[in-house]
Amino acid sequence: MIHQTIVIISAFALLGAINAYTPLPSTRLCTKSNICALSQPSRQISSKPVFATRLSSTAVVSAPVAEEKSGLLHKLKIGSLFGLWYALNIGYNIYNKKVLNLVPSLTYTVAFLQLFIGLAYVIPVWLLGVRKAPVLNNEELQNLIPVAVLHTLTHLGAVVSLGAGAVSFTHIVKAAEPAVSAALSAVFMQSFLPLPVYATLIPVMGGVALASLTELSFNWLSFAGAMVSNVASASRGIVGKMTMGKPQGKNMNAANLYAVMTILASIMTLPVALALEGGNIVPTVKSLISAGQGKTLAVQTVLSALFYYLYNEVAFLALDNVAPVTHALGNTIKRVVIILTSVLVFGTKMTSQGILGSSIAIFGVLLYSLAKNYFK
Repeated sequence: MIHQTIVIISAFALLGAINAYTPLPSTRLCTKSNICALSQPSRQISSKPVFATRLSSTAVVSAPVAEEKSGLLHKLKIGSLFGLWYALNIGYNIYNKKVLNLVPSLTYTVAFLQLFIGLAYVIPVWLLGVRKAPVLNNEELQNLIPVAVLHTLTHLGAVVSLGAGAVSFTHIVKAAEPAVSAALSAVFMQSFLPLPVYATLIPVMGGVALASLTELSFNWLSFAGAMVSNVASASRGIVGKMTMGKPQGKNMNAANLYAVMTILASIMTLPVALALEGGNIVPTVKSLISAGQGKTLAVQTVLSALFYYLYNEVAFLALDNVAPVTHALGNTIKRVVIILTSVLVFGTKMTSQGILGSSIAIFGVLLYSLAKNYFK
């Protein structure tokens, strides 16, 4: 518990420090979350380090020294963000699974709490003026509803999958999202990729199929949940692009857009959780309290929620300051790290074919990201 608290406190401290030096995240993060196509035009990444302009304006510091210091600070910032992104993502996957193991009958309730409790971070940030709060009228809010629905389904599908099966299996299936996105873009937007890019999807789908067929903990509900999450996430990006011309409100950068999506998703998830699990909530919680696990449930639920929101927030900051190739590599490594960590923490057994299939799929995702960037 002490280690997790230190990680969360460190995350808040680092985010506060970075917010003081870095503009709010921009839409180039759409490659990660697929919801940012709605936000303001992205700023171009300059070849000059983020801090170079500020340091070079200080008369007492020579230009060579300023560039050296700014380059070092920029590298330290990126390294810290990526490390924190991975740590928080691992924390979410571990505590999310622990909570779902405690209350397997309250999957949708857990999904709601993870969305709702995470707002305990962003709302104070707005109220304290650390970040400008978004301003939306009714029309602008309605424009966000379709994307918010898909954002909700993305989260629900992932939580259902993680609850029904192994964490490693969910992330293996989630690796197929680029293939789903490419298919939906071709069907609904008549947007086609070069043949070499499509070719990289072959190892993705083949690897996922091999890993799924040989997965010892294979579960159809887990597979279906992960695929629902994939389809919803890919559709979210498409719908976002289709509504780009509509007014979206003030201060709607990528980070604030994600926060608004989280608020709307919380509102949408609550009635679903109450309708499907309302009758089980009180009896389940009472039984856990009687068994002396009430505090464990509360602590792990709060930790999973904070880890969930913070890892997305840190991902926005990290991916906004790197090139697309670095982004692709970072996402690939992140998935590998999560799979390996979950196998170690939960003792998940994987067959040699499952390991081979997941490796092929993840390598295919990296090839897809690199090829898509090369041929764009």
